[in-house]
Amino acid sequence: MRQTLGLVTLVVREYDEALDFYVGVLGFLLIEDSFVPEQNKRWVVIAPPGSTGARLLLARALGEEQSSRIGNQTGRRVFLFLYTDDFWRDYRRYKAKGVRFTREPAEQPYGTVAVFEDLYGNLWDLVQMRQSTAP
Repeated sequence: MRQTLGLVTLVVREYDEALDFYVGVLGFLLIEDSFVPEQNKRWVVIAPPGSTGARLLLARALGEEQSSRIGNQTGRRVFLFLYTDDFWRDYRRYKAKGVRFTREPAEQPYGTVAVFEDLYGNLWDLVQMRQSTAP
């Protein structure tokens, strides 16, 4: 049996502001942006450059319950882990673009890591794994 995780839904306030951040600031690639008329929504999929793993589905919140989850999908735990092949390149680029880091870089047994917030306050790990621990 072979299974893979295809998409992870990220609840956002508005599609275009989310794209401005994830594509414009973080440098993710826009994979798909299609209008779904019968549901009056867009199907917006993004992924980090060079990624072969799961992608993010940006889902505009509908109603009070979904809106209450924007920026707090995991109760302020780190939500997503962004692996990189060059930690310091990405860390410096993100800092220069105004990305807010809540935990500064640290060397851990598994690699170099720092925690940043996206535009909604979701926490992300930026991680460069050590060769011996890379997935």
